[in-house]
Amino acid sequence: MNAPPSPSVLRALPAEYRDRLMPAAREVSFAAGTRLFDEGGRADRFWIVRTGRIELDMHVPGRRAAVIENIGHNELVGWSWLFGPRVWHMGAAATTPVRAWEFDAETVRSLCRQDPELGKAVGQWVGEVLAHRLRAARTRLLDLYAPYGAGASV
Repeated sequence: MNAPPSPSVLRALPAEYRDRLMPAAREVSFAAGTRLFDEGGRADRFWIVRTGRIELDMHVPGRRAAVIENIGHNELVGWSWLFGPRVWHMGAAATTPVRAWEFDAETVRSLCRQDPELGKAVGQWVGEVLAHRLRAARTRLLDLYAPYGAGASV
């Protein structure tokens, strides 16, 4: 799949808002093969990848999980923490060793409530990522499971 990368935090958030968020982050590492989360689990955190690759996947009944997208440097992993019911809509696994910044969702939501402009910027960033991921999921699922040409507009 050759979709453009999802909006990175560096392009999406002005420096003043990145500076407000980063003190809430902690550094984490994942070995290749580590599952970060599964569909339906409680979405209580998110990550920004520093190094390595993470695959997003989607459960497809009767088949292996479909890989929707590969996430890399400066990209957001996890958007479900911002929107109710706050459960993961996809799964994620490290495909290489990963270093990332991990954020506690409640802490970030609290920061956003305290500063509505920060909240607006974070909501816009996560919304852009969400829109990108939904387009990527649609395209990937059509590539995998639709009859030839079903994804082309007529």
